[in-house]
Amino acid sequence: MRTKICGITSYEDAMIAIDAGANALGFVFYEQSPRFVTIAQAKSIISKLPPFIEKVALFVNKDPKSIDSICSETGATLAQLHFEASNALCQALTTPYIKVIRAKSQADILNKTDEYTLIDAYCEAYGGVGKRINLEWFEGIDCSKIILAGGLNSSNVSSLKKYGFYGVDVSSGVELSHGKKDATKVKEFIRNAQ
Repeated sequence: MRTKICGITSYEDAMIAIDAGANALGFVFYEQSPRFVTIAQAKSIISKLPPFIEKVALFVNKDPKSIDSICSETGATLAQLHFEASNALCQALTTPYIKVIRAKSQADILNKTDEYTLIDAYCEAYGGVGKRINLEWFEGIDCSKIILAGGLNSSNVSSLKKYGFYGVDVSSGVELSHGKKDATKVKEFIRNAQ
């Protein structure tokens, strides 16, 4: 499974994740998150990163112009839309994007389109709270275009292999504190996912 380490707030944490084998890094542009980074902070980190790493910008309730502008200015390569983004909003984007489904029930998963999608457990807050999704919902369905998030850590990620998920996304499960990654947890998570 491919791995994304989300909630990156420093160059040091970015390199810990990359050196451990992460495929993607997540940068949170949602002001209410404890992992929020400014445009300047993200640009400073991203400008120093090696090639072939996906730089994902996470947004909540932003308009397409703002999303494209932030991604362009920071060097982010993918926008992660953590809200009910309309088709019109998505069509207006020039930045590649991935939608997030905050699943309350299995129906939310079954209703997804045939595009790559990040599926997270529903909670009032947006991301990074460690709430686990019901894995039984994925039994018997094609998970090859699903990136799973929510309540993942190095102890439980290897149990997901049987579902055939495209990838996994972790934030709080590999932290020392909000926005500060634990190098050992990051390495174990990526090793167990792969």
